[in-house]
Amino acid sequence: MRDSTSPGGLHDPRFDDLGVTLHGDGGTLRVWSEHASAIDVVIFDEDDLDWAVDERPLEAVGDGIWEARLASLRPGVRYALRVDGPHAAGNVFNPQTLLLDPYARGVVSGAPGDHRSVVVDSAFDWGGVTKPRVPRDRMVIYEAHVKGLTKRHPDIPPALHGTYAGLGHPAMIEHLVSLGVTSVELLPIHAFESEPRLLALGLANYWGYNTLGFFAPHAAYATQDARRAGAGAVVDELKTAIRDLHAAGLEVILDVVYNHTAELELGGPRSSFRGIDNRAYYRQQDDGSYIDVTGCGNAVDTSDPGVARLVLDSLRYWSREMQVDGFRFDLAVTLGRNAAHAFDPAHPLLRAIAEDPVLRGDKIIAEPWDIGMGGWHTGGFGDGWQEWNDRYRDGVRNFWLSDIDYLRRAGTSPAGVGGIATHLAGSAPLFGADRGPLAGVNFVTAHDGFTLRDLVSYDVKHNEANGEHGRDGADTNRSFNHGAEGETDREPILAARRRSIRNLAGTLLLSAGVPMLTAGDELGRTQLGNNNAYCHDGPLTWVDWQLADWQVELLEHMRTLIRLRGENAALRPVRYADIDDDVPEASIMHWFDANGTGMSDARWNDPEQRTLQYLATSTPAHEPLNRVLVIVHGREDDAEVVLPAVDGVDSYVSLWSSEEERPGGPRVLFAPGDRIALSGPTLHLLRAE
Repeated sequence: MRDSTSPGGLHDPRFDDLGVTLHGDGGTLRVWSEHASAIDVVIFDEDDLDWAVDERPLEAVGDGIWEARLASLRPGVRYALRVDGPHAAGNVFNPQTLLLDPYARGVVSGAPGDHRSVVVDSAFDWGGVTKPRVPRDRMVIYEAHVKGLTKRHPDIPPALHGTYAGLGHPAMIEHLVSLGVTSVELLPIHAFESEPRLLALGLANYWGYNTLGFFAPHAAYATQDARRAGAGAVVDELKTAIRDLHAAGLEVILDVVYNHTAELELGGPRSSFRGIDNRAYYRQQDDGSYIDVTGCGNAVDTSDPGVARLVLDSLRYWSREMQVDGFRFDLAVTLGRNAAHAFDPAHPLLRAIAEDPVLRGDKIIAEPWDIGMGGWHTGGFGDGWQEWNDRYRDGVRNFWLSDIDYLRRAGTSPAGVGGIATHLAGSAPLFGADRGPLAGVNFVTAHDGFTLRDLVSYDVKHNEANGEHGRDGADTNRSFNHGAEGETDREPILAARRRSIRNLAGTLLLSAGVPMLTAGDELGRTQLGNNNAYCHDGPLTWVDWQLADWQVELLEHMRTLIRLRGENAALRPVRYADIDDDVPEASIMHWFDANGTGMSDARWNDPEQRTLQYLATSTPAHEPLNRVLVIVHGREDDAEVVLPAVDGVDSYVSLWSSEEERPGGPRVLFAPGDRIALSGPTLHLLRAE
């Protein structure tokens, strides 16, 4: 096996134009397989997936490339590959198996495990609409599931529920725009299928992390009309949704799963890679056993240049032809493992993604871990990459939830304010001055784990419905039920939960870095304590748009916080400040204790000190000078703080407080030295003037 760092790496022209290229008299199909001895293409009837109407051999044209030019390869045509090769360790060729073309732009499925590739014409009228190119400091990411977000929306027509067309419907766009988010990050929409194990349990792979092909959109998310019209209509429906979101100024980011496929472990389905060239596509021991660093049965081997090129070509296609704005890479560490299976931040594929001219300007976001040896690398990706910041997630949950739970039980605090200060300031120890705070994507919740409401309502997971006897899902959630497990009608507990939701959301949206919300959290969505609901396609995971009064108030808090983030540049630094240098687009932070005096080492290191103030002052480059004061009080008892006296600050105007059940109260004016009474736990934002 050749490493992609060797001559003839992933940019080798032999990998150009793989898949079907259309021309006036049909199309040319090119397939890469280093170890095959024969490849045939089978053409199928336009209605019957099992009726083969033609079969032609591909010619070996050298360097592992196989090619055929056929008049029958036209838009809408369904086809599959048959591949034969030697029987040896690591090879599992079977010429009787019908295989998907890895570069297929469309996939049609008859039943589980029964799939055909479809030729798709890429022509589409974008109407002059282009990518919004939201600046990174203005980004607010909204992680959503196409079906779950739209399935129950009352203002979307039933025929569009759960579809790409529903995602692009004016009612959905209005919600996103009024909320204030800028970038919709979609859970996987590459063609995928459910694992046989789940189907046997009457469940499904709802999240979609079980990919069949890296180019074709998941057809089940299209309307019935589009599915009946064929794969080209499915692609066009998705393009229309992307165009309409762009027209509203909203970016579309895809959660992409290149680290493993739906072929699972050896002995699992043989749908594409395994039958075309198992030895090349998957990480293996010499005896052919899989090296699984993903926990999903296989790991795609991007140390092979042909495999790395497939990933890069897929990204280029989605960026250029589908006009998506960026990608979040599931288990991105797997993509950066070399031929020795060790992570290398300078891996040719990782650098190619960050430097590719087609992808320039797109958002490139890593989930910076996998489950293999040496798999945790938050902060370890290079220039051009942003990263999910799991340290932020854990630290913020600790401060507002598990620490307060500990305080209730033990009467003493396990930690003070040092950790939360680091997270509020942009996690500089992780990302460093060269990359800056925008390298970190901050989140408190994601699709994987508790919802925001469940995080404050459950001490432990409740995953019995997943069919794994409660063994699946994280056991360490840093959650706090506030005195009752799950649903309750006890108002003091409910009030405390609502306060904690506001503290968590406020911290996320007032921190330096790029914030990410999970769809439905702005509405107080619950999954009834299930923290691994990947296998439930139903009301448990669909967003419920029927809201109680407190949920309406929560939505207004979210809108207010996002608006205030946009209005105050000091909350959105592009760079870290330097005490020895004037750094443009940074935020200079001064830290104070509850008495309004500078923080001493003793205060920073005292776990009982749970009250902190910080003044963030922007260093303008394109916006006016801005100063904000944030007050953090991380205890349930009441407190009093003295507003700090700072040169150039004559007054403080209250902008938002988590103490308020309803946002938008009167903007109270304070003077430096004034005392403010706080009920805890509390987060308070003021503008310094």
